[in-house]
Amino acid sequence: MTTAHTEKTAMVQGTRLESLPTDLYIPPEALQISLDNFEGPLDLLLYLIQRHHFDILNIPMLEITRQYLHYVELMKTLHLDLAVEYLLMAAMLIEIKSRLLLPTPASIVNADSEEAGGDPRLKLVKQLQDYARYKQAAQDLDALPRCGRDRFLTMAAVPQLPKDIQVPNIPWPVLLQTLRDIMARVKFFTAHRVVLEPLSVRERMGLILVSLQTAPTINFNCLFTVEEGRAGVVVTFLAILELVKESLIRVEQAQPFDLIQLIRVEIL
Repeated sequence: MTTAHTEKTAMVQGTRLESLPTDLYIPPEALQISLDNFEGPLDLLLYLIQRHHFDILNIPMLEITRQYLHYVELMKTLHLDLAVEYLLMAAMLIEIKSRLLLPTPASIVNADSEEAGGDPRLKLVKQLQDYARYKQAAQDLDALPRCGRDRFLTMAAVPQLPKDIQVPNIPWPVLLQTLRDIMARVKFFTAHRVVLEPLSVRERMGLILVSLQTAPTINFNCLFTVEEGRAGVVVTFLAILELVKESLIRVEQAQPFDLIQLIRVEIL
């Protein structure tokens, strides 16, 4: 029994590649290592301190200088643009480390200089603290929602919804005559009032709707309380008109001289 064997070969510009070429050349720039971008030497120092959990008030100058110089040499190896500020910071770190190693006579210490506290690291520590505060404030501001990045404005047209207003089929003279009859009856009920309670059309509309929840129809005359006087009659009548306008109730009369009925409108 024979087994079929197929070889997979590459085609380069229509020519079968039988073997790998021996003159392949890969330039050094083809393989690059991506490093974190720092905004300056202080940013690099702060990164190294936070990465190794160093105390910013008691910086180990030997270790931080070694880490900093290692990163500078790495930037040179990768052919990265090395700003002058990085080299200046490296020289400052070496100078601070040298001052820590060499004792300084108390007679040459100037009270106005940064060494007045006895520690040449004080000026660097203050710069790092100020930079850390400003960097954190910038990150907090950048985390806030921004229009165009996190929030986007939009506009939508409000649709015109059709509204069916049902006009009562009762003639206005009949409705006004009923109102005049009720106003005439109010004259016979007068009372002395010490406190006048304010009457609200909106509140009276709510009371009428609550009454219609228990009964589908209500007699028009039953909604008026003559003890409230003219103001109560007017407020109740305005509440009925507003409910009719909002298509929440209907006002009907079966035939002339019958009682006017308020009917609840079922909202779909």
